[in-house]
Amino acid sequence: MTSNPITVLVVEDDSDVRTTTSLVLRRRGFDVVEAPDGVEGLDAIAGGGIDVALVDVAMPRMDGLSMTRLARASHDLPIILVTARDLPFDQVAGLDAGADDYVTKPYDGDVLAARIRAAVRRQRPARREAYVIADARVDAEAMTVTRGGEPLLLSATEMRLLLALIRAEGRVMSRSELLREVWNDETWTDERVVDTNVQRLRGKLGVDAITTVRGFGYKAIAERAS
Repeated sequence: MTSNPITVLVVEDDSDVRTTTSLVLRRRGFDVVEAPDGVEGLDAIAGGGIDVALVDVAMPRMDGLSMTRLARASHDLPIILVTARDLPFDQVAGLDAGADDYVTKPYDGDVLAARIRAAVRRQRPARREAYVIADARVDAEAMTVTRGGEPLLLSATEMRLLLALIRAEGRVMSRSELLREVWNDETWTDERVVDTNVQRLRGKLGVDAITTVRGFGYKAIAERAS
């Protein structure tokens, strides 16, 4: 269950700082687009594919505050301003211009990466919890399963069991663990009830949907639905 890397636009007039910042971000798994000033930064945003902009405040041609105001007027992407000045007045001016965050130099690479991820996370809508398992689609929010475009009728217990296996992300779950999570009981309920419900799910989803790991339990392999 992987996702595409975040693309960061680094807008900085100092070529050494720009190169260093880009290297720091690439080493932490980001894709990076570079621009030497606000004018080219706006062009890069207009070209699309940018998830977040990291913008220096003091630049020739167009400074970071001006770029932020213009970008905010036509695009809804997170903007983080970067500057050596850490006076409250400067931070207020940056945030009032439309920036989502304000980072002062020098900064720690891990902290900067975390703030970038947080800005993008706040911006992106929550992803619907839906999965593909075998040739079936499972919508955990709507509590529905379809196969070949046709709805499958699952009992509430079958649905809880299926989601427990899917959310384990390929980890083998023992019968006692499934009893605890699905039936809220691992003391009095016969473990064979797990086997019975697994067989019912296989009858609806296909025999390959759930794998038996002899001596241990069951596992399921699913992918997040697009």
